[in-house]
Amino acid sequence: MTGQGHAPGQDATGPAPAPARPWGDGTRAVRAGLPEPVKYEPTLPGPVFAAHFHLPGEPTGPYTYGRDENPTWTHLERAIGELEAPGEPDVETLVFASGMAAISAVLFSQLTDGDAVVLPSDGYQALPLVHEQLRAFGIEVRTAPTGGDAQLGLLDGARLLWIESPSNPGLDVCDIRRLVAAAHAAGALVAVDNTLATPLGQRPLELGADFSVASDTKGMTGHGDILLGHVSCRDPRRAAEVRRWRKIVGAIPGPMEAWLAHRSLATLHLRIDRQCATALALAQALSTRADVTGLRYPGLPGDPSHAVAARQMRRFGPVVSFELADRGHAERFLEELRLVDDATSFGGVRSTAERRGRWGGDAVPEGFIRFSVGAEDTEDLIDDVLRALDAAGPAG
Repeated sequence: MTGQGHAPGQDATGPAPAPARPWGDGTRAVRAGLPEPVKYEPTLPGPVFAAHFHLPGEPTGPYTYGRDENPTWTHLERAIGELEAPGEPDVETLVFASGMAAISAVLFSQLTDGDAVVLPSDGYQALPLVHEQLRAFGIEVRTAPTGGDAQLGLLDGARLLWIESPSNPGLDVCDIRRLVAAAHAAGALVAVDNTLATPLGQRPLELGADFSVASDTKGMTGHGDILLGHVSCRDPRRAAEVRRWRKIVGAIPGPMEAWLAHRSLATLHLRIDRQCATALALAQALSTRADVTGLRYPGLPGDPSHAVAARQMRRFGPVVSFELADRGHAERFLEELRLVDDATSFGGVRSTAERRGRWGGDAVPEGFIRFSVGAEDTEDLIDDVLRALDAAGPAG
């Protein structure tokens, strides 16, 4: 950041004046993390590309070396923190090169030889790889499904409870407040993977969690062109441990990715509202189809998780899951879609769908479809899906 009143690398961001009433999600998303205005400077300073900074004398300033801190990260971290915990300036947020880097930072900074961790058995596909590494480090791994708060039965003696709600790809939901209370009573920390909901859909720190973690590759940035993750935490000691892990392994985002992510946050409210509204409409349309089974969407009143989700979520996310009769039926359906890309990941402005069983890491039927609703016109997208279902025909 350069220009009138601020030297390069100097922190120009200050707390925004308290509004007369709490800001809405759209206002907060548009304004989050912006520095105080300086004449002739951009409202969002461009990315700072630097491996090192001018550092005469003692290294007492905020920016010393590019693996430790970067002014572009600072703006983004403050922006995400304002979304994760509005009105709580003491919450610390750290950005990472990917969602898995953020997940690993919490797990490996908080667990050590002899500890036990409780993980979801139906969580993100890469978690089994994490299980292997945890066990190699002498950490006991316990697993239970997300639904029915099944992890409650495994908390005795655990050091950390890891929650993923809604779960990916099955979209089960657990009672986060209940699990947090039980885990804390048992002496365990709690981390929540909030990737699918985003902070506009659910705020784990408000529900009592110690860590809110997400892959910002997904809905937070929303354009399918950035790998990024973050960890938000209230406890400065825990945050320092996560920060130390990031420094040790060097799992840092590039400044261009961080800048693009911050720019993308400004449309988060618009994107997520459109996506959630269309996801509900799509789920309702699919619920009338005899060829669709196993339909899940937490926002659907008839969904098994709806009651719990409605108590803790403000928006239900962009992902709908369902089953077709078999692999062939699912693949024909995907081939017939015209407005939907056959791709992995979710949360982007362009709708995507995939037969999730092709990866082999999720316990799902061969005809299981994970569908991520984008920002297309609702009527156009639903028409395309229903037409593709009709064209795919019955199971072969």
